Amino acid sequence: MRSNNVSIRRRVGLAVGAIAAAIAVALTAVVGLASAGQTPGPIKSGAGPGWPATLSPSDFVRHVDNPYFPLKPGSKWRYKGNKEGTRMIDRLRATHRTKTILGVKTTVVHDVILMHGRPEEVTNDFYAQDRHGNVWYFGEATKELDRHGHIISTEGSFKAGVDGARAGLYIPGHPKVGDTARQEFYVGQAEDHFKVLDLKAHVSVPFVSTNKALRTKEWTPLEPNVVDNKYYVRGVGTVREIAVKGPVERLELVSFTR
Repeated sequence: MRSNNVSIRRRVGLAVGAIAAAIAVALTAVVGLASAGQTPGPIKSGAGPGWPATLSPSDFVRHVDNPYFPLKPGSKWRYKGNKEGTRMIDRLRATHRTKTILGVKTTVVHDVILMHGRPEEVTNDFYAQDRHGNVWYFGEATKELDRHGHIISTEGSFKAGVDGARAGLYIPGHPKVGDTARQEFYVGQAEDHFKVLDLKAHVSVPFVSTNKALRTKEWTPLEPNVVDNKYYVRGVGTVREIAVKGPVERLELVSFTR
């Protein structure tokens, strides 16, 4: 009888072990998918009224080629300007890297802001384009640096699908005057909005001059006393950003390569 009891316990132990192993494998797979940004299910949109409430990974295409915001890997933008009287340089680069978020392969844009000739803020932004040409913003990983290059803050970082954050609509595929949307949606942290004001705006910056720029107004309820205007040129992207309300801030495109 004892030998039978041992045998039964062994069989039960083996069975429990097998079940535990199966559960562990399943959990590992789920965690792996989540960590890779491949969580199953619909993607909640943060764009707001007039735009899809949910999206799916199959709604997206591999490359961002919206004419007003083309992100061909290897492209570089260099801006100069000032922020409250201090000279500022902003360098953007569309990298060859991607980051999968909620099952969508996003393009990583590396952004470095220099103040007093040294990096003050370094950010990786995550963009993806849907089949209608709309560019969506899936979040950012940002670092604020001190004068010695040490990280002093990561405030403003967020990723769609984490802690209630959602993908926002950065720029429409076929913009019309009056179009408006949330560009990012992380309550209390990132709530930028835009509205299309003009499709034939005049803009002149060191890199380009045209009468056919897309002009938008941008604001956030987190800073109600600040309003910016942005100018986009087809085939180039953002060429000018200027504060029209609030602290003085201006950036203009001085070079662009692709």
